[in-house]
Amino acid sequence: MSAQNPLTEIRFRIPFDQIEPAHVEPAIDFLLGEARQRLDELASDQGPRTFANTLLALEQVTEKLGFALGVVGHLESVRTTPELRKAYNAVQPKASEFFSSIPLNEAVWKQLQSYAATDEAKALEGVRARFLDKTLSDFRRSGAELDPAGKKRLQEIEVELTKLTTKFSENVLDATNAFELILDDEARLSGLPPSAREQARDSAKSKGKEGWRFTLQAPSYTAVMTYLDDHKVREQVWREYNTRAAKGDFDNRENIAKILELRREKARLLGYDNFADLVLEERMAKTGKRAQEFSEDLRERTKAAFDRENKDLRDFRMAIEGAAAVHMEPWDLAYYAEQLRKEEYDFDEEDLKPYFAYEEVKKGLFAVAKRLFGVDVRPVEGGAPVWHEDVQYYGVFDEDGSQLGAFYADYFPREDKRGGAWMDSFLTGRKKDDGTWEPHLGLMCGNLNPPTEGKPALLSHRDVETLFHEFGHLLHHLLTRVEIRSLAGTNVAWDFVELPSQIMENWCWERQALDLFARHYETGETIPDELFDKMQRARTFRAANAQMRQLSFGSLDLALHIDYDPAKDGDVMKYAYKIAREYSAVPLPREYAMLAGFSHLFASPVGYGAGYYSYKWAEALDADAFTRFAKAGVFDHDTGRAFRANILSKGDSEDPEKLFRAFMGRDPDPQALLVRLGLAA
Repeated sequence: MSAQNPLTEIRFRIPFDQIEPAHVEPAIDFLLGEARQRLDELASDQGPRTFANTLLALEQVTEKLGFALGVVGHLESVRTTPELRKAYNAVQPKASEFFSSIPLNEAVWKQLQSYAATDEAKALEGVRARFLDKTLSDFRRSGAELDPAGKKRLQEIEVELTKLTTKFSENVLDATNAFELILDDEARLSGLPPSAREQARDSAKSKGKEGWRFTLQAPSYTAVMTYLDDHKVREQVWREYNTRAAKGDFDNRENIAKILELRREKARLLGYDNFADLVLEERMAKTGKRAQEFSEDLRERTKAAFDRENKDLRDFRMAIEGAAAVHMEPWDLAYYAEQLRKEEYDFDEEDLKPYFAYEEVKKGLFAVAKRLFGVDVRPVEGGAPVWHEDVQYYGVFDEDGSQLGAFYADYFPREDKRGGAWMDSFLTGRKKDDGTWEPHLGLMCGNLNPPTEGKPALLSHRDVETLFHEFGHLLHHLLTRVEIRSLAGTNVAWDFVELPSQIMENWCWERQALDLFARHYETGETIPDELFDKMQRARTFRAANAQMRQLSFGSLDLALHIDYDPAKDGDVMKYAYKIAREYSAVPLPREYAMLAGFSHLFASPVGYGAGYYSYKWAEALDADAFTRFAKAGVFDHDTGRAFRANILSKGDSEDPEKLFRAFMGRDPDPQALLVRLGLAA
């Protein structure tokens, strides 16, 4: 089996060129058997309990299985086929059942308790002591102390959640791909920038069609909503996007109701009032109520500016259209906001795109990381097998020349690839006996504007921020120096995990950093001072609306996982609609169903469920942490190395509050976020 199936062994050079859907079920079945055997050996071992034969042995039980599932799940996200999807769906419930069974294994739980009572365990310090405490807590929170009937039901819930969330994700992808709009009259493209027209023309050609093709993929959707003059087309595309996966063959409404019901049942079974309290207990917020208080406080501080911004936009439309102006609709907001920005700041996002060629931005990103953290990113000689010709493979090296890790970059959209941008890890290297470390392996993916005929891939400034953001996550993984795999890298509290990613976005606004990579793709010139000044002045344009949008998602998420009661509140989509309209700048159509495509909440058994607030929570941390860089100099050597030492290398080896204090010398101050957004009183 091992010699013939590329998924049954952990390999740093993953043989993506050899993996076929037919390998998936045999490999996972084989690895499940191996993992069960290891777990049984741990459970039945009669020898004295030690850290190595208890905690480390437990962590190693699922190492190969987890690696294989990670590889298969990744391929299902970036190169899916009907055959791969079928194989993945076949193994997911089996794997979920096994993973959920581990903390319910009475013999393993007794082994952990036996070890916790030893003198060795009581003498543990640092990361090893934290590993023991968190393992015991995780077992309790996963049902270790339930009676047999409770354990059985919990396992059933976990398996069913895996099935439902996988189906949810598939429906979103399929619904997104199911829509296309072909325009054959160039006059209807009025307002659309040349770059977006070229993309639409190329998209049509790729399908063997004439005209201009528009989809619900982010680059296409955003261009239509922001620039297209034809309000009827904007309305059509907006409605399709915001009702996707809420109708027809890919309807997610029933899946959402069932997922929420199972999460509620799981929380109550484990002794928690609601799902938010269950998942947030180990995060910085600690409780759902605290997360709601944080979100509501930001909303109150944002509301006055939000109302002013929306009045200004309405007044602007009235001024240019007079009596012909009609009520503002959701598909009008981005369009008129862009017109207002041009009017107020003489600034057009499209003016920046020629300065953000993908390959140059990427080189600049690597240069920023080198200056800040002393890491060198370069292509690996000989490369590595990849899953698509667009994928690039890089090594990351420390100042002494040692390899910290490697990663894959896959940044252009395909119909067999899910939307959005993300980072993930394949392997976390171990600390070797000689004190050196094995390299880590990760990936970063996205859906940026691809190259067109005669032009490189040109990015929006927001795309550049996204690239920096995901690379921040990647650095968190690749620079980890934590000996316990499950506490290393990005395995931290979810309201802390966005700090390393979001802080990287700040360098997309700094002249010193931009001059490293923001050069016109034809002339090589840096961003002119006048354009840079306009960009800076426009930075906080409609910042209250952007913040309110994020708060609406986070507040809806928390309400669904704390307050929502189907017996009292009825249909979940109607409930979500009522909350969403409270945060909206304009009235929303009754069929508004963004929730049906909200993958952050429903594409995995936990995911960002009851945790979407963490984007804003971490943004407050990042705004505050960046004040140290701003004061010392954005490329200050000592500050960059301190961030690497105290945040990026530490994983979950200590409480995040302690890690933040170690870097800043004090507790977080949320005022920094309001100042950055121009919302401070």
